[in-house]
Amino acid sequence: QVQLEESGGGLVQPWGSLRLSCAGSGNIFRANAMGWYRQALGKQRELVATITSGGSINYADSVKGRCTISRDDAKRTVYLQMNSLKPEDTAVYYCNIHQRRAGGVRWYDYWGQGTQVTVSS
Repeated sequence: QVQLEESGGGLVQPWGSLRLSCAGSGNIFRANAMGWYRQALGKQRELVATITSGGSINYADSVKGRCTISRDDAKRTVYLQMNSLKPEDTAVYYCNIHQRRAGGVRWYDYWGQGTQVTVSS
């Protein structure tokens, strides 16, 4: 079992900044990918950014240049720094970990509870 605890969401004005944090606990394996996904009202969940334990990073085109994902393995925490926020960034943001045991075959996915980000003047 893995637990992902998120923080940092809230209400912010357009062009403002926000930093989301996700702290993992439980049975987290060494090789994994952690990331942020979001779901706006009436829309499908979509990828925002991911970062692997090896440091590979992937951003959605909609946030590229405005967001930075990072991780601190000593704290088992992943961060999402969001700048120049737009109203269309408004969504529930979910933390995710995708992992596999060393030498294992099965992949596992775990999700945080979600944190609301609202961008409005």
